[in-house]
Amino acid sequence: MFARSLPFLTFIAAACLAFALTGCAGSRAPSPSSQASSVEVAVRDSLRAKFVLTILDSLDKEQELDAVLFAVPHLRYRMELTGPMGVGVASLLWMPDGWNMVFPTEKKYIAGMGYMVGIVGDNTMPMVPIHQMADIFDGILVPENSEVLAESDSVGFHVVKVRAPSGMMFTYGKQGGDVAWLMRGSGDNAEVLHFSDFKEFEGIRAPGYVTFETGGKTFMKMRVKKVTRKKEFSLGTWRLNIPKTYKRIGG
Repeated sequence: MFARSLPFLTFIAAACLAFALTGCAGSRAPSPSSQASSVEVAVRDSLRAKFVLTILDSLDKEQELDAVLFAVPHLRYRMELTGPMGVGVASLLWMPDGWNMVFPTEKKYIAGMGYMVGIVGDNTMPMVPIHQMADIFDGILVPENSEVLAESDSVGFHVVKVRAPSGMMFTYGKQGGDVAWLMRGSGDNAEVLHFSDFKEFEGIRAPGYVTFETGGKTFMKMRVKKVTRKKEFSLGTWRLNIPKTYKRIGG
């Protein structure tokens, strides 16, 4: 997978990030009233996050990407990813009526509907939920409204097992009041997020550093640089140009 060119690797970074966050805030869908909101109205609960994604390949070689997420949670999202020298390599725009992701260096794009982003049946571009990405920047690290099944203390952590509203099972460990890790699955299939470097981002406590692990191996890291809220984004934020010459991925 990591032998692919940078734009495809960028998509994988975004997909892996969203996939790892699948259970971190439930799977809330936009309400009908939210879907009816005009994109021309500046919504005051918006958020902008700047962060760095570091992807590790099978040989632990690292590829660093700068990322900016513009979000009106559960209503619309725009994400820009850039590589070396600030060259833009991928742009994502998600709206309730559809989404597109453009890879300008390869002159390709991918499109779809719904809150799941990716290509059905393609393991290199798996279908992943998009809503959860912004929640980690707001310190929402455990599925909301989950049912607590068991609690115990082990190896310095207060361990809690829960069932999310989606039915998925998760285990997380708290240390000093903060969620230190969240796990889904077990054994070679376990997916684990490790949260650290907690700090205040405009009054909300959230992790400044996250590592993503599957099967005991770290495949990605995220370092949060800045989070700002109640931003008024320009109308251009919610427009994504796709040249007619670009080839659509997945037909």
